[in-house]
Amino acid sequence: MAENGTPAAGLVGVTLGRVDIVALAAAEMPVRLSACDLQEVDLSRLDLSGWAFERCNLQRAQLKGAVLERSSWVSCNAAFVDMIAADLTEATFTSCDLNNAGLRGAKLTSASFTGCKLTGATLTETRSLEVRFRDSLLVYAKLRGMSFRGMRLEGVDFSQADLGDCDFRDAVLEGVSLREASLKDARFQGADLRGADLGGLGMGDAAILKGATISREQAGQLLREFGLNVR
Repeated sequence: MAENGTPAAGLVGVTLGRVDIVALAAAEMPVRLSACDLQEVDLSRLDLSGWAFERCNLQRAQLKGAVLERSSWVSCNAAFVDMIAADLTEATFTSCDLNNAGLRGAKLTSASFTGCKLTGATLTETRSLEVRFRDSLLVYAKLRGMSFRGMRLEGVDFSQADLGDCDFRDAVLEGVSLREASLKDARFQGADLRGADLGGLGMGDAAILKGATISREQAGQLLREFGLNVR
């Protein structure tokens, strides 16, 4: 690790396999990989703490149980990546394609996702204290049981996502879409939903929103969604 805390040596534009990554990891120093191809490579259970991945191809790569604490990911294509039970504590993802990623059981404490695509991703059973999403797509994503309590979510699209049993208490949702999301047993007490798209919610969702703050315009919209005439 360099003195400023950034990864030391790096590789650019090369194709790597598990043997190559194991050899790099043996030095016990974080590595920066730029524009490298790791498509479908099995990196399960490796310790890659502090590594940096920039513009890398990790489509369908296997990172089950990998230790990726404080790792950084910028503009990577990691569609269908398997990070089941990986440790992503304090990891940062920026402008990455994580569509259909498998993150079930991952440790996401203080992880952040900015400008990322997570359509269809699975984030169930995660340990997700203080995980942050901003300007990201989570359409059709499975996030059952995640906690966003007291957090500020901006520019996040949860359309048609499974948000069952999620905790949004005291959260602020700005530019967030909950359109047609599944909200069974979710909690919204104290949440500020005035900046959220609540379209497509049914009558059965009304009780779930109890205790949340919405605008008069949203209230009228919900009543119309419920088939009531607002005059």
